[in-house]
Amino acid sequence: MPQRRSHVAPSAAQSELAAALAELRAEIDAPTQFSPEAIAEAERASAPPPELDLRDVPFATLDPIGSKDLDQAFHLERRGSGFQVRYAIADVPSFVTPGGAVDAEARLRGQTLYLADGSIPLHPRVLSEDRASLLPDVERPALVWTFTLDEAGAVEDFRLERALIRSRAQLDYVAAQRALDRGDDGPLALLPAIGAARQAQEQQRGGASLNLPDEEVVQRPDGHYDIERRHPLPIEDWNAQLSLMTGMAAAELMIDAKVGVLRTMPEPDERAFERFRLQTEALGRPWREGRYGEYLRGLDRSDPMTLPVLEAAASLFRGAGYVTFDGAVPDDIEQAAIAAPYAHATAPLRRLVDRWSLAICLAVSAGGQAPSWARESLTELPELMQQSGQRASRLNADTVNRVEAALLRPLVGQRVEATVIELRGDDRAAVQLADPAVTATAPVPAGTAPGSTVSLTLVRTDVAKGTVEFAA
Repeated sequence: MPQRRSHVAPSAAQSELAAALAELRAEIDAPTQFSPEAIAEAERASAPPPELDLRDVPFATLDPIGSKDLDQAFHLERRGSGFQVRYAIADVPSFVTPGGAVDAEARLRGQTLYLADGSIPLHPRVLSEDRASLLPDVERPALVWTFTLDEAGAVEDFRLERALIRSRAQLDYVAAQRALDRGDDGPLALLPAIGAARQAQEQQRGGASLNLPDEEVVQRPDGHYDIERRHPLPIEDWNAQLSLMTGMAAAELMIDAKVGVLRTMPEPDERAFERFRLQTEALGRPWREGRYGEYLRGLDRSDPMTLPVLEAAASLFRGAGYVTFDGAVPDDIEQAAIAAPYAHATAPLRRLVDRWSLAICLAVSAGGQAPSWARESLTELPELMQQSGQRASRLNADTVNRVEAALLRPLVGQRVEATVIELRGDDRAAVQLADPAVTATAPVPAGTAPGSTVSLTLVRTDVAKGTVEFAA
């Protein structure tokens, strides 16, 4: 898929950038170190052995290259004219003692934070990257979802069990995509068929998964920072469908049990739809008929105008939150983009709420009651996750802004061309530069429409603050 790498900033700007990123890490409003009690508890933590032994099933993991916090492993096989999907999730509930030191630290964090020079994990690394991680060639307890799908990819049946597994391979997206493109046999051979079938199911539901191009700050071997922007590979979309399927199953279990936590999002209102429709017309890729999900799925990812269209579409995917319930299921429980009730239940090493979802689902799937610790703390989850989500968004934006300021430093005083992707008032707009690949806010002439190309002069950059200033 198309990938764009920005320019590399000069050494002086890189030195200033390194200092700015170090200061940003120090300013994060979240703990960056674990207490001695939490580390000691994590080092002692052990999970009771599962009764079910699935070590003979050749599970594999699929993650970004170099990942160590492996939440999911899968096994795919044909079953008659359909498929069987086993999706194993790291058994974090068995390793974390409710009310203990690790639990307390995780609630303070809410999720793993990712920085340009590393991460701040949700759990001590001895758990998240070792003892609870589904690393290859080691035995691990896991919460295994088993799905029976018909030939069209519809779920006929599913179950959740705790089992002992042994992953056989740690795969990364890029190498795995190349293997599929070559037609290699292996653990991923059925993923394109299953992923495509699940995408068709999503389309029938009226869902609209939006995989925006990644904008990732990377540190090169020479220590310099850079920004890479790329469209997700097809294999990432197919893999995401397995996670979505699991999240819908988790939601179904909790709704039936009348206790749990769901990830919700309202349907965009007519004003949002009309604004997006006007933006697509201005970008020369008009959305005139059909559901917006069908329109987004039909975009040509090799088309340079797809990027601004997808970024404009992000305005339709706002308002997501969490709703908890115990005893009565709320009226508004749907995740509009998925077009079904949905729960976060596949990333417990990196996201706090998943531990509650998994613990509740495991208990009710075995015919029992939701754990008392989970029920007692359900109402705390929405605020904890909202705070951590806001923290992660600020951190990501602040990091990208500082790196972009450093990358633009060589262009101060020069004229650059940019595409208007969103108006922000009468005389300002969000603009997209192609090279370096930077999104910024800049003044534009009155009457400028989204999709227009404007000529700007870069006046100044401030790497420490992550700000840039353009003149029309």
